[in-house]
Amino acid sequence: MGLWQIDTDTLARSRFVLSPFAETFASLKLLHAGTGAHPGEDAWLRAHLPGYRALLADDPVTALIVRAGLGTSWIADFLCPTSCAGESFEGTVARVRAAGAEQARADLRVSSPGPLPAALERADPPERAAALLTYVWEETVRPYWERRRRVLEADMVARTAWVSQGGWAAVLDSLRPGTRWLGESRFQINRNAYPPREIAPGAELLFMPVTPRTGWVSWEDRERYAVVYPCLGVLAEDHGRRPVPAGLGALIGTARAGLLVLLGTPMSTTQLVAVTGQGLGSVGRHLRVLLDAGLLERRRAGRSVLYVRTAAGEVLLEASGPEAVTGTRR
Repeated sequence: MGLWQIDTDTLARSRFVLSPFAETFASLKLLHAGTGAHPGEDAWLRAHLPGYRALLADDPVTALIVRAGLGTSWIADFLCPTSCAGESFEGTVARVRAAGAEQARADLRVSSPGPLPAALERADPPERAAALLTYVWEETVRPYWERRRRVLEADMVARTAWVSQGGWAAVLDSLRPGTRWLGESRFQINRNAYPPREIAPGAELLFMPVTPRTGWVSWEDRERYAVVYPCLGVLAEDHGRRPVPAGLGALIGTARAGLLVLLGTPMSTTQLVAVTGQGLGSVGRHLRVLLDAGLLERRRAGRSVLYVRTAAGEVLLEASGPEAVTGTRR
């Protein structure tokens, strides 16, 4: 199994960060796989897979880079640098472009499932890889970025609340299949048979959510490490398209009914603002009305206050139609 040795100070300083590049690379992995993990991914693939495949058909060298770089157990290092906290997509992809040709070929030899094709013994794999990643960002991620960003921010808020409530062990266990806190400063990052790696004191440890159901780990020398993981399923859905029963909307207002539908899972005010796009004041007023009506209750998780439906709220939703309730369960 892959194992990182992490001292308690490094873990305490670790952060959840947003990475447009990680979201783009996760989307590239999804395009490469060609099969979605849920209907939302399937719909996205129907919209973007034909264009992606046409691009690779017209550029067989780039197609070989993708096939060799996205190996079964290793990703070519130059293809997926570890984003810095707050780094733009353009900033990270510039590092892909700046990779040396010799280093890129060496990385591809490591990740390739077989011998490196002779067609890749050339000087421009970094430039071609950067161009492909830019295409994926511009054509398949950026049009949805504002909504995805809100979902990812909501996930980070939820994970941070979990750290306050249950400590890092519970959060690390939940990131993705194969991650597990083993105790004694040992963090299992995956089930692959890699040599253990000791994270030096003072190194930066980052956790990056992405909306596709995928994940990986990466590092820059011994200075910065990242765990990329799929964000919470309940937050990864397109909440804007969740059905709000018309009768319930007419009774208590569409915005309040939408919050009630969402709150089958405990969420904070910040999360609700991120997911719904409503203003903080508006969300706060709607929550107060729902609380006063006995449809919600508050729970404290560390420093966060979470809201969740009460039994009365469940009964009201059930009376409005079964789809209103089943859409919130996981």
